[in-house]
Formats: sequence, C-alpha cells, structure tokens
Amino acid sequence: MRGTGADLGACLRGRDLTAAPATLNLVESRTPAARAEVAALLREVSPAALGGEAPAHVVGVTGPPGAGKSTLLGELVRAWRADGRTVAALAVDPSSRRSGGALLADRARIPYDPDDAGVFIRSTAAGGRLGGLAPATRSAAQALAAAFDIVVVETVGVGQSETEIAEVADTVVVVVQPGSGDVLQFLKSGIMEIPDVLVVTKADLGDIALRARRDLHAALRSLGARDTAVVAVSSLAPAQGIDDLVAALDAHHAALDLPARRRAARRAGALADFTAEHGARGLRALGGRRAAERVLAAADAGADVASLATMLEQAAADAEADPDPQAPE
Repeated sequence: MRGTGADLGACLRGRDLTAAPATLNLVESRTPAARAEVAALLREVSPAALGGEAPAHVVGVTGPPGAGKSTLLGELVRAWRADGRTVAALAVDPSSRRSGGALLADRARIPYDPDDAGVFIRSTAAGGRLGGLAPATRSAAQALAAAFDIVVVETVGVGQSETEIAEVADTVVVVVQPGSGDVLQFLKSGIMEIPDVLVVTKADLGDIALRARRDLHAALRSLGARDTAVVAVSSLAPAQGIDDLVAALDAHHAALDLPARRRAARRAGALADFTAEHGARGLRALGGRRAAERVLAAADAGADVASLATMLEQAAADAEADPDPQAPE
C-alpha cells in the first residue's frame, strides 16, 4: 500500500490493518520529506481526529536478554488472537552501524502464524537510544494504536534509560528470569519503579521461580508499590499462567486513567523528538526542561506529537529572538 501520511492515517483510523507495513516504512524513513508526512499521519490518528483516544491497549514489554520475552510474547499473541483481538508487535532491536536498521530481527524469534492477517510483527531499530525507543518507534506505536486492539512494544535489554518505555505504553510489563539476580539489579537501576505488571518466566523451575516471586513481592513492598501484579508463567507446552497474565493486563488497562496517561506520553514523545532534533542547545533556548514541560502543559489535551514538537520549536525560536535574562532551569 502506498499513499501520503494523511492517506495512511485515514486507513488506520478506519481500522485497515493492511496499512501497517507502509506506516512503519514511513515513520522509519530518514528523508526530509518524510517528516512532514509523519506529522500528517499523526494528525490523522490524534484524539481530535479519532474523537477520543486510540482504541488499542499499548503494552510495553521489557527485561534482560535471555529472560524469555520473545517466547512469552508469542504465547500472548496466541491468547489474544484466540480472544479475537488483533495484535501489532514492534520488537525493538539494536541498530546496525552500517544500515541503521534493526540488527537482530527479533520478529524471527517471536512465534506466530505468518498467514494470520490479524497479527503484524515488525523489528524496529533502537536508533542508538539506550532506552531502546527511537522517535520512529513512538510514532509507530501511536499510529498503529488507531487500528489494532493490542500494540506491543518489546524493548532490548535493561538499563536506567529503559524507563522510556513507561512514556509510551499504557501498561508496562517487566520480565524477570528466576535465579538470575535480576531483582537486585532492578532495585539498583530504578527499573522496579516502572512496572505495572511483573512477570516471572520459567515457572516450571519450581522453587527457584517461587523464590523469585517472593523476592519481587518484598521489593515492591519496600517501594510501596503493593498494587503491582506479579504473575508467574511458563512457555513450555502446555503453557502456564498466560491467561492470568492476560487478565492482569486487562485489569490494569480497565483501571487506568487512559486520557491522562496518553496525554503524558504524547508530551514526553514531543520533548524526546525535540531533544533528539535540537539537542542541549534547543533545551537551553527554551529555558531548560521544566520550561519545555510548561510549554507542553499549555497545549490542548488532544494535541498530537508532531504539533507539540512544533510548539516547542516555535517557543525556542521566539526565545532566541527575544532572550530571557533568567538562567536555564
């Protein structure tokens, strides 16, 4: 499928899943002309155009390499499809230094039926971002949320900057491998502060998995995060705990103030895009990060990311034309 950004946005707004591949191609394009087309695409799937927030449940999945994220995602896709829900999954991989594209092609590791038109899985490049979320990934998730029932963003690795996933997803899932020392590492890095649902994989390991669950519950109590669900799963046939995990995800989504969370995500995305484009100099022109956040807070609640980023650019240009004597925050 070919067309302008506005055409693709209109297709997604009409729940046309066949527009997904062209949408990913557009948002990942690095040509100057593509930027205007992506902005047009995002306007077509904004709350103003949709008459409210996009219908998808956007789920972020993160965790250390080898924890079983891809296998788990395959089981989740199977469960969601059995329930009649359409699924788009963006598997974020490290970027190739040569091509700039996704290096590991994680979609090859996620088991799914390639003939199922209700599933779309695509590897996307991290683009050098330690948090694993390039601007293209944010745009893709927001666009696909207009057409699919579930949009999953699976990120590579775990580190302090991995908390960026919390700025994109409605529900954040952190995957933990039992017996790996992940709990201690998460506490050190701050990762334990972001999950809405914690998943212990390889529940078939028995006592080791039970100990990991106890450690996670203790860590959550120490942080005062008693409402965070902890679910143990096993992806070995027959899979265990997948229905419990789906139920936990649905429960979190149902209890969420979705407009507020999505509004915060769009503003965080706009600030990330502006910073990626203009760097520290752009932030200094605005008067610092807090000043930028005040500019975004003054915007309409349903403004799309591209419009918010344009607001920041205009505010920076105005500030440079009429500099404020106060020091940046």
